[in-house]
Amino acid sequence: MNSMNRRSALRAGLGVAGAGALAACSGSSSAPALVSPSGPAVAVADKKRTRTGRTHDVTLTATQTRADLGAGISARTWAFSGQVPGRALRISAGDQLAATLSNQLPNRATTSIHWHGIALRNDMDGVPPATQAAVRTGRNFTYRFTADVPGTYFFHPHVGVQLDRGLYAPLIVEDPKEPLSYDEEWVVVLDDWLDGVTGTPDDAFTEIEQGMGGMPMGQDSGSPSGTSGHDMGGMDMSGGMDDMSGSPSTSPSGEGMGGKFMLMGAQSRLLGGDAGDVRYPYHLINGRVPADPAVFRSKPGKRVRLRLINAGGDTAYRVALGGHKLTITHTDGFPVQHQQVDALLLGMGERYDVLVTLDDGVFPLVALAEGKNAGGMAVVRTGSGSAPRTSVRPTELDGMLIAASQLRAADDVRLAPKKTDRVHRIELTGSMTAYNWAINGRRFDMNNPTAHAITVEEGQRVRLDFVNTTTMWHPMHLHGHTYQLGSGGPRKDTTIVLPKKTVSVFFDADNPGQWMLHCHNAYHGEAGMMALVAYRS
Repeated sequence: MNSMNRRSALRAGLGVAGAGALAACSGSSSAPALVSPSGPAVAVADKKRTRTGRTHDVTLTATQTRADLGAGISARTWAFSGQVPGRALRISAGDQLAATLSNQLPNRATTSIHWHGIALRNDMDGVPPATQAAVRTGRNFTYRFTADVPGTYFFHPHVGVQLDRGLYAPLIVEDPKEPLSYDEEWVVVLDDWLDGVTGTPDDAFTEIEQGMGGMPMGQDSGSPSGTSGHDMGGMDMSGGMDDMSGSPSTSPSGEGMGGKFMLMGAQSRLLGGDAGDVRYPYHLINGRVPADPAVFRSKPGKRVRLRLINAGGDTAYRVALGGHKLTITHTDGFPVQHQQVDALLLGMGERYDVLVTLDDGVFPLVALAEGKNAGGMAVVRTGSGSAPRTSVRPTELDGMLIAASQLRAADDVRLAPKKTDRVHRIELTGSMTAYNWAINGRRFDMNNPTAHAITVEEGQRVRLDFVNTTTMWHPMHLHGHTYQLGSGGPRKDTTIVLPKKTVSVFFDADNPGQWMLHCHNAYHGEAGMMALVAYRS
């Protein structure tokens, strides 16, 4: 289905009853009956969640605003209450969040909020038209749910390519029995930025969905020579970063190639070849460009917990703190056996928590836009000294970096051994040539979301085999659940699947409803690389 029809379906703003009817129907009379997003099974599962009895009431107003990106740069964008990133929400595990979305966006734009990584009740997941109607301009919708698993999460829209605007913010679910020992905490949000600078995300999608055929020098950047299938555990750390100043990068990694928005020639061995589709003028850390960075002030010897979130639309970030090693403690909210590294790789939608003991001085926290010859920077200051140059490249970026699959889940969150009841092959298909991204060869149909649903039954142990047949990497995100990589790997909800590789994940079907499974590249998802994992009733 083409994107204009997809977006038109969303703008139609189906009523709640209409959305429920749409979710319940399928393209075939012989299709299995599915659990409704607000059905009895959802309510029963929700009652099992541990609750504290506390409720946090917040209003999140989606408005058009002019965001200050630093260094005299501003961009007209959409944001929550005029702030990019939005103000972090903090609750304790077991608390209820009552978050009212007030849609004050221009041009009759509909929107929603998806609570990324939270295993919540299905009708609060924020995915039009599958679980709710898109919220119309001038209307409100209250998301009311209990978050009973501590961790680092975030929230963003799930309509079109709105993820690539400024409508995102951290959600921190604190552990009342926190086992980690640290002195301070810093939430670090990474983002690739074009909105209000070179155009809008919708402009970008309109161009790149034409595929390679309409681009100058129409070489398929999704077919790198001799690099596809490279093991991410390897130590070839290619991908430079010549300049991260406040000036827009006009031709990162592929000068003179592509269009206004399509980026060609961005290559990374770490990502198995093509690093991304979209040309971004800026890369931000906590909403600031490197020329005017966010600054974290502390004292030497302090132990700091960094909560790292990749809120980007099309960019993987390789992150390092100059002069320091990082100890990984969590990924996607769940604890892992601690692992010391020099650098981290975060795909879109991934989160990592790390501990670091700060030295004395001024240090760059650098987020290299992997393969794009650009990046973001923030500063950690514990003493006197000059601010780092915007072009700084810490040696740690080229040091030890491990793949997520090399981490091990902490003992208390590892899935208990159990026979696998259901196996689904999730074939990732498509190419840059036609920009026809899909799952199992089918583009997701917004007009018929339950067509070709991937079905499971409550209580099953499910294995998903992500089989990447394409020549690009894809960060695959499952809503409403966390899965485990392999038999003892980390618990995650988003994982990088490299070109021509297969990644197998396991999860327990313990949260009934209809849940989106998709590539968290905003443009691949909008083009159709999405499917519905639905519980049979």
